[in-house]
Amino acid sequence: MAEPERHSSIEEYLAFERESEIKHEYLDGEIFAMSGASRKHNRISWNIAEALGPQLRESDCEGFVSDMRVHIPATGLFTYPDVTVVCGELDFHDDQTTDTLLNPTLIAEVLSPSTEDYDRGRKFAHYRSIPSLQLYLLVAQDHAHVERFERQPSGLWVLYETDDVGDRVELQAIGASLALADVYYRVPGIATQDAG
Repeated sequence: MAEPERHSSIEEYLAFERESEIKHEYLDGEIFAMSGASRKHNRISWNIAEALGPQLRESDCEGFVSDMRVHIPATGLFTYPDVTVVCGELDFHDDQTTDTLLNPTLIAEVLSPSTEDYDRGRKFAHYRSIPSLQLYLLVAQDHAHVERFERQPSGLWVLYETDDVGDRVELQAIGASLALADVYYRVPGIATQDAG
């Protein structure tokens, strides 16, 4: 997280954010500007959304990219995951604006040098407090590597990771999977066979 821009209430933050041209996170009364994403970061986010879209089309799951805000009531964080999937009925912070989700099933974050520690540490701690969250993906952008954290019935999180572009990452909670070749398709500097 960057240095906070100002101290405000949730209502002030949401009003400010809805008028802002850039995205901000919010926690404990503080608003933090989010940095822009690189070409690789954006390409990987697009690839994940593009790969999941057809698989979710006939299901009760719906996917969103980085402009859909997520609020975590247990910790107070408002943030923008790179990719979010909700299965079942969507639950919003405000039913009038429907721009802030409360019940993601899957969250994917593309790792950047400036955010990797946060995405792995404090941010994942926030995400783990979301009762509906079943899957958390961390996706490297400088080499082929995907980490899938999956919540078990006991509440424990189990890690599966791969760097083999021939692998698929199973996402049972949303009835889908991701081929690494699709995730890294046309990402500069990462060799894959043609996705498809």
